[in-house]
Amino acid sequence: MTSTAPETQRGQDAGDALGEQPTSWQRRLRRFGHVPRPETPLRDRLDPPYTRPGRQVWSVLAVPPHVADRLVRWSGWGGPLLITLVAGLLRFWKLDRPHAVIFDETYYAKDAWALVNQGYEGSWPKDVDKLILKDPSSVPIPTDPGYVVHPPVGKWIIGFGEQLFGFTPFGWRFMVAVLGTVSVLLLCRIGRRLFRSTFLGCLAGLLLAVDGLHFVMSRTALLDLIVMFFVLAAFGCLVVDRDRARRKLADALPVDAEGVLRPDARIAETLRLGWRPWRLAAGVMLGLAFATKWNGLYVLAAFGLMTVLWDVGARRTAGAVKPYMAVLRRDLVPAFVSTVPVAIVTYVVSWTGWIVTDKGYYRNWAATEGKNSSWNWLPDWLRSLWHYENQVYDFHVGLTSGHTYESNPWSWLVLGRPVSYFYEEQAGCKESTTGKCASEVLAIGTPLLWWLACFALAYVVWRWLFRRDWRAGAIACGVAAGWVPWFFYQERTIFLFYAVVFVPFLCLAVTMLLGAIVGPAAGQGARAELGLTSGDPTGERRRTLGAIAAGVLVLLIVWNFIYFWPLYTGTSIPEDLWRDRMWLDTWV
Repeated sequence: MTSTAPETQRGQDAGDALGEQPTSWQRRLRRFGHVPRPETPLRDRLDPPYTRPGRQVWSVLAVPPHVADRLVRWSGWGGPLLITLVAGLLRFWKLDRPHAVIFDETYYAKDAWALVNQGYEGSWPKDVDKLILKDPSSVPIPTDPGYVVHPPVGKWIIGFGEQLFGFTPFGWRFMVAVLGTVSVLLLCRIGRRLFRSTFLGCLAGLLLAVDGLHFVMSRTALLDLIVMFFVLAAFGCLVVDRDRARRKLADALPVDAEGVLRPDARIAETLRLGWRPWRLAAGVMLGLAFATKWNGLYVLAAFGLMTVLWDVGARRTAGAVKPYMAVLRRDLVPAFVSTVPVAIVTYVVSWTGWIVTDKGYYRNWAATEGKNSSWNWLPDWLRSLWHYENQVYDFHVGLTSGHTYESNPWSWLVLGRPVSYFYEEQAGCKESTTGKCASEVLAIGTPLLWWLACFALAYVVWRWLFRRDWRAGAIACGVAAGWVPWFFYQERTIFLFYAVVFVPFLCLAVTMLLGAIVGPAAGQGARAELGLTSGDPTGERRRTLGAIAAGVLVLLIVWNFIYFWPLYTGTSIPEDLWRDRMWLDTWV
């Protein structure tokens, strides 16, 4: 059986699979580094296989073939779980230190405690933090409602840890540390699926495990790490959904007499992909991100567009002549319903504690100040909530008061101005020439990782534009969704730690760059892309040197994390050593 579509109308992806001549735009792109894809079976293009370690590795380690096969099967989960275990041990080590209310924990820890106990945030008295640290049972929960400017999901999560372990630093940091640890596992598995390589997936997770900003945020009861977790989970759900949709397309396409899968325009344009629960799960995750902090709304818009474009690419690869029209007819409405309305419903449901009480801030606005509104036909709780959201929006856009640690988003990638969450000096330090020791918790990424990420992002954008690599586009989308929106609010008081939302995508970008440095496996397609002939030893030498270079970079990043460990954990060190770690004047 052959395709019903003319060969000239199957789209670029189908044309590549049939070995057609490159189009004029491809020839023009070659001057910028565009390399035509080697001939690849259509099924592998729709549903690429996972790479397997070469036999040479197991031979060097003297591992029998049957044991090697079993290790490969287990490594898909065993490797990520091992990386996650290391990340968890690091994050939970002395989690209750410093024994203090650091930075914005003064808001979220107390709001969370009130929320889980009475369903709404209270108006706490000033200077109550010391009493809480001394004896939390002696501090009553205020019944007067408090004005809060962030949705409740993140505080519910923090409060769950407080319910388990008490109104203590360990209690309010516990669930954030759990999500920070699990996010490492998520990134390992997402990276594995994205790159079709267990090794690269584990490498991405390792980089996240040793990133300083992610580490500090995993040990602090703030909301931004929680937003990051839901954003990463949503991205993972969409990647799984992409794989399943493309596999369904591949299964529906015809096979010719030689057993070769062929593109088919009719099937590619009319096939309904049916129930897509992973896309629905992504909508819930994005709703939870939005219901933690409002910047999750920008991610919802970006990821919604991304998943639709993935459907366009899938149908084009399958042979659709008009893939955009096919997606408009078959996929656009289901994609919208699975994400936007689901996210909005999730957001509203997150306010249940405020809705069912009559004491929350602005809860009775509709029955008092807003009783003469023209929208009286709507439920009072909904009108009160809408008014509350309007007031919060005005607060956010009008927040322009200066702060010692505020920073412009232009400086985030180079770590221009990190945020000091906690600082304490101790006199009588004999190890220091100044006689002082310093303890600090500094919210700063691992410098070598972030500075390498600047080059990795440039590589990712280049690969997306000139190699047409969807993985690079997905990574760039994740970074842009978490970073670009802040450029529209540069007059607002904003901080570097907001960047934790896109840290996992920086790790994926660095992983892609390191994978390119190592080089492709010595298969036929990889050799063709590198311009090598069969048996050419240049490929092996190049891969060996690349592996050494990439390994050195990873070791330097790990060393850099260890070097800055005292500044991430509040460990007391001589002031001389503390100053040695202030690599830039703006870090002080």
